[in-house]
This record gives sequence, C-alpha cells and structure tokens, in this order.
Amino acid sequence: MGCVRSVGTVFSPLDEELGLLPVRITPHAHECLVRFGSRMPFEKAAEELAMTLKVEVSEPTARRYTLAAGSAAEARQTQEVERLEREAPIPTAKPEKLFFSADGAMVPLVGGEWAEVKTLTLGEIERNSSSEAPQLEKEEWVVHSREHSYFSRLCEASEFRRLALVETQRRGVENAKVIAAVTDGAEWEQGLIDFHCPQATRILDFAHAAERIWESGQAAWGEDSPQVGQWAEEQLHRLKHAGPGDVLTELHRLCEQHPDSEVLQENLAYLKKREPHLQYPQFQAQGLPIGSGAMESGNKVVVEARLKGAGMHWARPHINPMLALRNSLCSQRWQENWPQVIAGLHQQANERRAALHRKRQVITSAPVSPAATKEIRPPESPRPTAPTNPPPPPSQTAPESHASPKTARPAPNHPWRRSPIGRAKFWPADHFAKN
Repeated sequence: MGCVRSVGTVFSPLDEELGLLPVRITPHAHECLVRFGSRMPFEKAAEELAMTLKVEVSEPTARRYTLAAGSAAEARQTQEVERLEREAPIPTAKPEKLFFSADGAMVPLVGGEWAEVKTLTLGEIERNSSSEAPQLEKEEWVVHSREHSYFSRLCEASEFRRLALVETQRRGVENAKVIAAVTDGAEWEQGLIDFHCPQATRILDFAHAAERIWESGQAAWGEDSPQVGQWAEEQLHRLKHAGPGDVLTELHRLCEQHPDSEVLQENLAYLKKREPHLQYPQFQAQGLPIGSGAMESGNKVVVEARLKGAGMHWARPHINPMLALRNSLCSQRWQENWPQVIAGLHQQANERRAALHRKRQVITSAPVSPAATKEIRPPESPRPTAPTNPPPPPSQTAPESHASPKTARPAPNHPWRRSPIGRAKFWPADHFAKN
C-alpha cells in the first residue's frame, strides 16, 4: 500500500488535537519544501520536492509555504528581542576571541528599485596552538575565524542595531574577552559596535584602506601611469608592517603637491580620522584579523546567493522572511530553529482562528433593527371576480397545487415527480386491492 502524504483540512478539530498545521502536505514534506524554498527559486523547490518525496505542489504553493514559515521565524526573533529587552538576561556563551563584522548588500525590488540589506557576521577567532600569532600562508600572516553565524534584515540602521540583539546575546558578545570588529568604516557600522560591544578593537578592513591608497596614487599620477602600482605597493607594505604613520605623511605630501585634487583630500581625511583603526602590525601581533573576508563571504552566501539571482525582483515585505530562513540555514541552525518556526505558525493559525471567532460573535450578537424584525407579508393577490357559472360539485373539482394529507395522489407539479432517476410511476389507490 502506498504512503499517502497529502493531508486535508476537512477535520480541523482533529488537526488541532494532533498539532497539525493547516497545510495540505505532511509535516516532513512541509519542512523539506520550506528548506528547498530557502535554497533555490520556488519553482525549483517544487520540482525538488516532487523528485525526492514524490509530492507534487505548485510554484505558488511553494512560495506561500516558504514565506509563511519565514514570516513566523521573523516574528519569533522579534519576540525574543522584546523578551531580552524586558528581562536583560546574562548571556551563557563565553567566547575567548570573537570576530564581529557588518556590511550591506543590495537586492532588487519589484519596480526596478534596489534596497540595502544589512548583515552582521559573528565567528570565533582560531587560536594558534603555539602562540597568539597568526599563521604564515603564502608569505602573508593570516588569521582565520570559524563557526560563523549571521543576522540580516532590510531596515534602518537604528532598527537593525536593536534587532541584532537576538544574535549578539546568543553568541555571548557581552562576555567575550577579545572582540575584533573589522568593518569598512561606515558610520552605521560604528554605531552598531557602540551599541553591542564598545570594548571591541576596531579595525578598518585592510582591503578598504588599500583601495583608498590606490585611488590616491591614480589621482596624483593618472590611472595609466606605471608609477601608481609601484608607489601603492610600497605604501601598502609600510601600512601593514610599520603602521599608518609614514603612509599618512606621504598622502599629506601629495595633497600639498596637488591642492586641487578632491580625491586626495578626501582619502587623507578618511584615513587620518581612522588612524587608530589602522594599527595593523599591532593587530596581527595580537592574533586579530585585519580583513573582513568572512563578512564579504557572508553577504554572498546569505543574501546574494538567494535574493540576487537572474531575473529576481522581490516585494519588500517578502525580503525579511526570506532572510530569517537564510540566516538559520547558513548558520547551521536549521534543526534548532525549525521547532520555533512551527510554534510560530501554530501561533499565527490560532490568532487567525480567534479573530474569525470574534468576528462571528460580533455578527451574531449585533442588535437587530425593528425594520429587520417586521413581519414580511407577501403582496395581496387581486380579489377574484364572481364566476359566471356555478362551481362544480366537490367531487368534480380540480386537484390542488399540493396533495392534501388525505389524498394519496401527488400534485402534477410535486418535486417528487422530478426525480433525477426518472419519472416516478404512480399506481391508483385501489391497484393493489384489485390484484
């Protein structure tokens, strides 16, 4: 006997008793469909479900179930933030060295618009077995981080700062002994650090500092000048191994030689303002990363891989539900978070059911106006005129529209004569007596 995977919604009391959601597939197929929809386009997710579990659903169904689960995940995270703000519990996690980074990625919206999705990446910094120093790879000192987790939202910086509490509290940012906050220097990222970990060591991503130096060289000698590459490589070597002192002096000299160059003036002001964040020899000696590669990878893996595909355009209300699922999936926390998603879906279903019940109560308890209770009488038929001939005797009168209780023969227009299985046969009352 084949396994029936389709679950209807006819017996809703039994569904409630068994803890089933108002979906038309089994709980396992439901989870698989949402997981597929979090990884790939909804049409492909429906195809994958049919291939793996032999359960066929349409693309709109895959979309609807996935977004509903994502909405429940987002709502549960918001509720957790409200609880943390209300109770202020002490985090249980106590990491030694933590990587903290944030950045934005653009996603396409319906109508040709673009919006920035902000993402926070957290990870544990690996420690060398012999010392705190980084590892030498390809003649470069490299510090790795692992166990990355992500939190992403499409919202304003102030709201993102607040909602990210659900992840910073879980990872124990408050208890971390050392935090390396590696960013590109954006103001909203500095505000995020001020809110969650003001004690962190702030590091300007080395790649962004290098980009400023290359732009300065091109502004001084021209983009195609061979002198730019040699000069830039020399300045970057100084910056990484000796600090920003000599590099800032060199940029100041170029600004004096080219006083009309706005690019030189801007880059010098940008790097000078962040001079404490450019102490790369000191950071490397402490075993801290000086690059935000993990953050760049997070943008690609979490956001762009699913929300920035070819031909994709998202409605704004659908982005955060998808991001909630993507965060759970890419943080390797799907099995941990799925029961919470199910609980959120049950909560939403109960709220809809309660709202419908209240609506029915309002309708049934609404007062009835006197006009509605007034007896409705059929219009009076015109009074018949007196017949010219006397009526026939009672035995010869025509039958009524409906047979009376004492008459066995039904009327010609009785519904029984319009039986769907054919015209019913009627025998006279004395037929059986004669036979």
